[in-house]
Amino acid sequence: MSERQPDAIIIGTGVIGAAIAFEMSKAGWKTLSLDRNTQAGHGSTAGSCAIIRMHYSTFDGTAFAWEGYHYWRDWAAYLGLPEGTDLARFREVGCLVMKTGANGHLAKHMRYSAELGCPFEELIAEEVQRRLPIYAMDSFAPAKRLDDPGFGQPNGRRMDGAVFWPNGGYVTDPALSAQNLLAAARLHGAQVRTGVEVAGIARKNGRVAGVTLSDGGRVDAPVVINVAGPGSARINAMAGVLDDMTIQTRPLRQEVAHVPAPAGFDFEAAGCIVSDSDIACYVRPEQGNHILIGSEDPDCDPHDWADSDTDYNRAFTDQWMTQAMRYAQRVPSLGIPSRTRGVVDLYDASTDWIPIYDRSCLPGFYMACGTSGNQYKNAPIAGKMMAALVEYCEGGADHDAAPLRFTLPYIGREIDVGFYSRKRDINAESSFSVLG
Repeated sequence: MSERQPDAIIIGTGVIGAAIAFEMSKAGWKTLSLDRNTQAGHGSTAGSCAIIRMHYSTFDGTAFAWEGYHYWRDWAAYLGLPEGTDLARFREVGCLVMKTGANGHLAKHMRYSAELGCPFEELIAEEVQRRLPIYAMDSFAPAKRLDDPGFGQPNGRRMDGAVFWPNGGYVTDPALSAQNLLAAARLHGAQVRTGVEVAGIARKNGRVAGVTLSDGGRVDAPVVINVAGPGSARINAMAGVLDDMTIQTRPLRQEVAHVPAPAGFDFEAAGCIVSDSDIACYVRPEQGNHILIGSEDPDCDPHDWADSDTDYNRAFTDQWMTQAMRYAQRVPSLGIPSRTRGVVDLYDASTDWIPIYDRSCLPGFYMACGTSGNQYKNAPIAGKMMAALVEYCEGGADHDAAPLRFTLPYIGREIDVGFYSRKRDINAESSFSVLG
């Protein structure tokens, strides 16, 4: 089929970009998705731990995440792909979050969940151990690095317990989920080109006019949406839209350790997502009875900002061992393999770890940026909201002066999309960390 002139160009085929393509094509837009990778979903989405969780320290974050859960629960119905299509699978294993001083003992998280009708259960320390018998409940806070003389020494206190959100879980193949979304978008006429790199943003008469490509080609369109993941800051710079942004994005290098579960406990079958700010780690089950261990970015760990979203260190560092050993404080029977396995990839991190879903100062140029590590779970509803935002602004509304009010279809709550503005104040209620 020959390529049509698009109404909208979407830069990026990760899970957020793919969801935007699906929602906009369903709404009648002729979309063209572009990606420098040769396969859809093979940027930072492929390296995601693909965790689906509902607990947030802000009301808007909680509402958005609780809404997002329903699309993963009803994945096949949401997509409408032909029977027999290979679909990404959501494992609803639950998410257990340790109560700590760092998260305010989850008081806000529980209040917002209760207000939204999102199920949760408080657990005392003994109930945590009944659920996860490999766990010790000593406290080690604050998190330390391996070279700290106090590393591994309990602080004399015990953990207070945890809160369990039963609807949490993870998606087994995040790249496949992006490919599922694009396959569904194609049913509505969406076009996709991979292996092409955007080299510039074209302008005409004071608004965006399309993109130029590294091979010398050009594609014209009146709307361009930047969903380039860790490359988002570079694309925004090309568009010349940085000056009025109080929130910026940068590529942040992250490591996730991949270790076997302790002997005698089937963590893949009986484990769950765990967020533990006492030791600054989060974990999730992995196939083959393994455990993925990520960092919750404690103050003692330096942020490894990447100067380039393509040229960065892909080898494991001492951070891998730090994360594995931090988790061994909680699980004393954990074996640390001599061979390092896991993931090294980049986040697209915003100033306050809350994403930007917004227009820009260049008419027709939109942003869905700063999403890595915390927005995988929200991809379907983010796609729906971005489609509504583009319609709102292209219809003549001033989103900066009168932000879009958007109703979340499943839970029936209205949210202020200005919460995700590029021009917002840094959100002091943010946890400034993620479960990636």
